[in-house]
Amino acid sequence: MSEKHTISCLVENHFGVLARVSGLISARGFNIDSLTVSTTEDPTISRMTIVVDADALKLEQVKHQLDRLIDVIDVQELKEGAFLDRELLLARVAANGQTRAALEQLAAQFGAKLADANEDAVVIEAAGDTKALDRLVEQLRPHGITKLVRTGRVALER
Repeated sequence: MSEKHTISCLVENHFGVLARVSGLISARGFNIDSLTVSTTEDPTISRMTIVVDADALKLEQVKHQLDRLIDVIDVQELKEGAFLDRELLLARVAANGQTRAALEQLAAQFGAKLADANEDAVVIEAAGDTKALDRLVEQLRPHGITKLVRTGRVALER
């Protein structure tokens, strides 16, 4: 049975590494749910956080194949409960003078804020783990989400 797994890869910060890593994963028939890349405390090294839906056996094969790529320094699966993860969400939600206060209060319940507002909409900015942001989106849907974007997951082992 497949489930979501979070993989953290340290890679050389070179042109084409992202394409090689994502190509290897997609060539094995995995859908990448989320992929983020950023430099680390060392500007020559980047951390890739990859969330894939896979069964345990295939996941092990992919981890070994990733580890053999020349620009990959380290590959590890981050086990549930052993890492911190966050995403960023921006949602444009229909709003008027009567609903703006309710949306601001709802955002505050999730530690979010109004990043922008005009006469017919607000943009809510929130950071949190995937499940918390999923709950926020469900609370915002009845208000009328007109645009929604989320970053991929970033994660760091504890």
